[in-house]
Amino acid sequence: MSTGKKLSTEIDANVPTAARMYDYYIGGKDNYAADRAACEQLDQVVPSTRRLAVNNRRFLQRVVKVLAQDLGIRQFLDHGSGLPTQNNVHQVAQRHDPTAHVVYVDNDPMVLVHGRALLEQDERTAVIHADMRGTAEILGHADTERLIDFDQPVAVLFNSVFHCIPDSDTDGPQAVVERFKERLAPGSYLVMCQLVSEDPEVRKFVTDFMNQATQGHWGRVREPSDVAALFDGLEILDPGLVEVSTWRPDSEVAPRQLTHEWIEYGGVGRVR
Repeated sequence: MSTGKKLSTEIDANVPTAARMYDYYIGGKDNYAADRAACEQLDQVVPSTRRLAVNNRRFLQRVVKVLAQDLGIRQFLDHGSGLPTQNNVHQVAQRHDPTAHVVYVDNDPMVLVHGRALLEQDERTAVIHADMRGTAEILGHADTERLIDFDQPVAVLFNSVFHCIPDSDTDGPQAVVERFKERLAPGSYLVMCQLVSEDPEVRKFVTDFMNQATQGHWGRVREPSDVAALFDGLEILDPGLVEVSTWRPDSEVAPRQLTHEWIEYGGVGRVR
């Protein structure tokens, strides 16, 4: 399915992006004043957002470690990968097997520039500029075809990204996931989580705020049941669908999400 949209290759420092806001929250340096200002405004209503972002990053690292070390996955397709930081997917996976292949997908031109500069010496890893809803373009991209064999198990990652796209019968989160369920070999995995809230006022405020701040480049905060629907037909790994700081924590003293006005919620599903 094509999104039918031409992606911009220009970086606009005056309009916040989810990738750069996330970068700011996890302590990165690839963000602008507009991104930081948007984060400060967001913090006034949902003050746990920095902790939430850090915990989400740690969840991603734990998931990739489990997939590579314990489940033998050697191919990763990471949607909405964001700006490169420490312990990226390829670094975690290749720590357990240097031959692991990783394809990053992002629609932010700044991610493309920084990612390609970082990965230009790594022939087993690529960054492609695409909308995560453009499944056909992503699967048919030369780098995807070079690095990913879909006849073998693949881990497809949608980590903290589905809240960035609106609902749609053709290219909303459910439609995107269903296309991959049809394409993936048995033994593949889908990693999915997104921002959710049980509070309708929080859902409305953050959805409205982020759509205004990013000039419509966002979707919505959803409810846990919306995320659970994405896992229909998959075998969900223990401990199930949870707030992500509680997904197989490294230790009992690992940081937890302390406030719950909104949370990152999801897990890992295996294709039967």
